[in-house]
Amino acid sequence: MKPLTRLGNATLRRPFRAVANPARFTSRGRGVSRPSVAPRAAFRAFHASVRFSGIMPDAENPAPKESEPSERITAPTDITTSEYNQRADEYLDELVSRLEAEQEKRQDLEVEYSAGVLEVSIQSKGTYVLNKQPPNKQIWLSSPLSGPKRFDWVVTGESMNEKEGSGMGDWVYLRDGTSLTELVRKELGVQLGVDGDVPS
Repeated sequence: MKPLTRLGNATLRRPFRAVANPARFTSRGRGVSRPSVAPRAAFRAFHASVRFSGIMPDAENPAPKESEPSERITAPTDITTSEYNQRADEYLDELVSRLEAEQEKRQDLEVEYSAGVLEVSIQSKGTYVLNKQPPNKQIWLSSPLSGPKRFDWVVTGESMNEKEGSGMGDWVYLRDGTSLTELVRKELGVQLGVDGDVPS
């Protein structure tokens, strides 16, 4: 057996260090071929961890669909002051009529309507106030459950591909798309019809 050279002795005494090209050492010396596997394994583990961490933020916070913002109505339908008054009065009159009919059946409900201001008191919930706001062409609501909201007259379902005058009208809170008709149904327990007679 040949004695080890000085270079061989120095290699065995030094601690193993990762080298840029570990393949260089696989064909030389017996003691060096085994540690050369470690850098490759470390390299694979490093890539797997980077790929894994890249998936996590997307899974926790998925990006919203591009179509979502366009689905919400962001502007009221342009109507004249006289049209506003007609539609707001008709809406409040129908609501008062339905609430008064409901009041006859229930002991916990009180309805008062005067000068365009409607107050509805429900013992288990509190007092609701609805009133017209002609300068803004809005109906304002103060709810003990969902808070204050301002509703604009909005025509939906009337687009370029549909016949003019075929849309449906409703009072809508533009910040979150809440329908006054739907809110009245949920919180006051009164069903109102959506107005199909929209301005041309």
